[in-house]
Amino acid sequence: METRVTELVLNPGDVALSDWRTIYRGAGARLADSAWPVIAASAAAVQRILAKGEPIYGINTGFGKLASVRIGDEDLATLQRNIVLSHAAGVGEPSPVPVIRLMMALKLASLAQGASGVRVETVRLLEAMLVQGLTPVVPCQGSVGASGDLAPLSHMAATMIGVGEIFVGGERVPAAQALSAAGLSPLTLGPKEGLALLNGTQFSTANALAGLFEAERLFQTALVTGALSTEAAKGSDTPFDPRIHQLRRHAGQIETAEALRALMAGSAIRASHLKEDERVQDPYCLRCQPQVMGAALDVLRQAAATLATEANGVSDNPLIFPEADEALSGGNFHAEPVAFAADMIALAVCEIGSIAERRIAMLVDPALSGLPAFLTPKPGLNSGFMIPQVTAAALVSENKQKAYPASVDSIPTSANQEDHVSMAAHGARRLLAMVENADAVLGIELLAAAQGCDFHASLRSSAVLEAVRAVTREKVPHLTDDRHFHPDLEAANALVRSGAVIAAAGGLPSVACG
Repeated sequence: METRVTELVLNPGDVALSDWRTIYRGAGARLADSAWPVIAASAAAVQRILAKGEPIYGINTGFGKLASVRIGDEDLATLQRNIVLSHAAGVGEPSPVPVIRLMMALKLASLAQGASGVRVETVRLLEAMLVQGLTPVVPCQGSVGASGDLAPLSHMAATMIGVGEIFVGGERVPAAQALSAAGLSPLTLGPKEGLALLNGTQFSTANALAGLFEAERLFQTALVTGALSTEAAKGSDTPFDPRIHQLRRHAGQIETAEALRALMAGSAIRASHLKEDERVQDPYCLRCQPQVMGAALDVLRQAAATLATEANGVSDNPLIFPEADEALSGGNFHAEPVAFAADMIALAVCEIGSIAERRIAMLVDPALSGLPAFLTPKPGLNSGFMIPQVTAAALVSENKQKAYPASVDSIPTSANQEDHVSMAAHGARRLLAMVENADAVLGIELLAAAQGCDFHASLRSSAVLEAVRAVTREKVPHLTDDRHFHPDLEAANALVRSGAVIAAAGGLPSVACG
């Protein structure tokens, strides 16, 4: 598995996807020293802009539909505090800590690009919270993915002024208490700062990146379980011949076929039916793996490219340009790119699970697989893998329902000022649940494929796939007679989620997440 990094140095605007993934996996993050003068210059520009006495949205005016209301200088600090408190209106369960830590890092890198007008001390507090493991409790629902992820980011900002709750070592602690225990003090927000903290796409982007990182692991695991299922069914590797895929030219398809060939190379099971096999073609779930999985790989890579760009961008409003002492209002907070990327990831995750379930169904059907019915030596007395296949089917159908595109939906908000929104937040938030469903499908396939190969006991698969079988059999023994199946499924799911299957298999195509 990947090397553990305890702390990363972020160069704002130039952070690799692999670094965002490392933060998601638990690393801390600090800003590069070069960022601090840029931040200070941006904050100074806000003061010069204010001195002009002109109305500037969000700095000395109300927000949204109330942008025409001018706010006096004596109320500017109250304005920023009020926007944080009023916008912290999320509901639902707390978002996962790894996702919120990633959100904080994304916001940190965004603020440090000198276009948000926040002070050095504000950014230093956010950095300190990330480094010291103080994670705001952020309800998972409430953003429509336009005008920024207002509610989720407001819950983060609220903890920085001592309001709300913070996770510390797994416990929920009042924000002021958690800050004090860490030697930190709550902020009094300056002009523009509340708006800068709560405006942006970082909640949607963090959820989408988390889904992408887990989908990469899912994709790689599915290549392994798919190859093992092909072996269990004594399927052909002819459909993986590189000449077939070069003619179609899709990079993902070419790489997937190459990976499947490598996984099966040297298999005695494969060699045993090179001749005198009456079957002409395998079912699509075996034969079309390069086409289906390769397409999923290409889609995941396209989503990765979009999210890499978004993660390195600045998405709050208005934006400060110190060289001209200007504050320009625009719409970078609109998360449509993230919504599209999340939808693409959802489609890929759905299809990876769908074709895997079809392989399970093929293996338990003796007419298709040539194996004992439901992969049990004594069908009838034993049900074998009958109901695990049903479970896989249920999970795949649930993912189909979740895969409906979120980006095609919109609902007007803020008295029609915000009349078209992206729905990126819940489009991205569903991804971890979808991957969890698909993980369980692959866990079932892992057991079914290993069981199928057991029936070819006199023959061995490739060295790579035998290593995968060995890892599987360390946790789950061969199924001779029916037993309590749930512990077996839990053990297989743990192998999938931990990356143990990928580690046993070795090099596999990457989604370019590093």
